[in-house]
Amino acid sequence: MLHAGWDLSRRRLDYCLLDEQGARVEVAVSPPDADGLAGLVRGVERRHGPVAVRAAIESMNGARFVHDTLERCGWEVEVADAQKVKGLAPLECKTDRIDTWVLAELSRRELVPAIWLPGFEQRQERERARWRLFLMRKRSSLKHRVHAQLLAFGHTCPMTDLFGRKGRELLGRLDFPEPWRGGVLAAVGMIDDRDREIAAIDRELRALGADHRYVPLLMSVPGIAWVLGYTIAAEIGDIERFASPKKLVGYTGLCPRVYQSGNTDRRGQLTHAGPKYLRWALMEAATHACRHEAYRERYQHNKQRLGRQRGAKVAQVDIARRLAEAIWHMLTRNQPFAPAGATPALAA
Repeated sequence: MLHAGWDLSRRRLDYCLLDEQGARVEVAVSPPDADGLAGLVRGVERRHGPVAVRAAIESMNGARFVHDTLERCGWEVEVADAQKVKGLAPLECKTDRIDTWVLAELSRRELVPAIWLPGFEQRQERERARWRLFLMRKRSSLKHRVHAQLLAFGHTCPMTDLFGRKGRELLGRLDFPEPWRGGVLAAVGMIDDRDREIAAIDRELRALGADHRYVPLLMSVPGIAWVLGYTIAAEIGDIERFASPKKLVGYTGLCPRVYQSGNTDRRGQLTHAGPKYLRWALMEAATHACRHEAYRERYQHNKQRLGRQRGAKVAQVDIARRLAEAIWHMLTRNQPFAPAGATPALAA
């Protein structure tokens, strides 16, 4: 068996091949496209015979394409966590060739810190939810820009919704000098385009979420409607890959860093590991869940205990972790939300 390490960049793919004893067999460069990868596989087979190859590549944009292409060619490929690779192999000198050798050596020693890769169907679910969030943020940015232009030229906004019917009439009457007036009108038109795109995605997500095995259960959680339910379900994937609620909470990145040495035990900032979209969805849900009777008392207690400056934020993160734990129990047991000690009406 040969062991390969890959380092992917925009225009090239460096690789290093090692044999079972760790000796370098081949060090070269390949184009990172489909034809280049297929030619590389044929070349390795021509030079070294029909030998099994195990490869490792760091997690980055494009690594999934390399993984899928080489696996279709019969190679065994793992995508390594880039941060954990740095921890396993700290180097004073770092080049592309050294990176490929390190990954090949980790593969030879079976020490690759491989990450879990979702299937194609789940990647589709994630992309739908993430694209909706991207459009929402773009729309919010455009609205903030319009409000800023009103403030810059001394115009007040007497209505709560500047982009409703009366707000549009107000924007049409306001006197802006050019090019600011043209910019405001263009921003309003772009907001309308984003509204139509978001509405189309909403209809698609509603239809897909109705048939999803997790979304109906997640919608029973306080603070989670169908949008957050679909996002959380897509980001979690198969709940069976998390052995305990703590594993799922750790995956969300909402746990503080831990520094322990002897009698010293300190907690740092949040790890922010895992997908940021899952953290966003849980924090959005926690914003509403902190007013629910199942979590209100805990939220208020932590908020008052930690003080005005940081109490509300930390208490909200605590509720988000509690929601993640509840979600693990719900999805593993296939049961709706029912907190400990809940009344029959609450559990219904």
